Amino acid sequence: MLTHLSYLPQHVLGLHATGEITNAEYEKALEPLLDEHIKQHGKINFILVLETDIKDFEAGAWCGNIGIGLKYFTKWNKLAIVTDKEGVREFSHLFKYIIPGKYKGYPLNELNEAVKWIAEK
Repeated sequence: MLTHLSYLPQHVLGLHATGEITNAEYEKALEPLLDEHIKQHGKINFILVLETDIKDFEAGAWCGNIGIGLKYFTKWNKLAIVTDKEGVREFSHLFKYIIPGKYKGYPLNELNEAVKWIAEK
């Protein structure tokens, strides 16, 4: 399940992923939010809190991140991945070689630090 993180500052977009996530669900939830966010703010500051096993986060959904990343190629400013899955945090660092912007990975117990970093202008 994907939940929009509505408690974040207005210039930050965030999703919380739990349970099974399909590619269709991920795209359906994220793309309209990104489109609206870009209209309002021009650049994307995005945080994904991932509290599910990667096997539950369908391969297409996770890899779809790259497709969505390329679709909004010039709009990325900051991306934070918050998960206890170290491999996912490390994989996310590959985005810095593909897409412009700043990227950081955080363990779940550092969620407040991730929010602080992503909210900095």
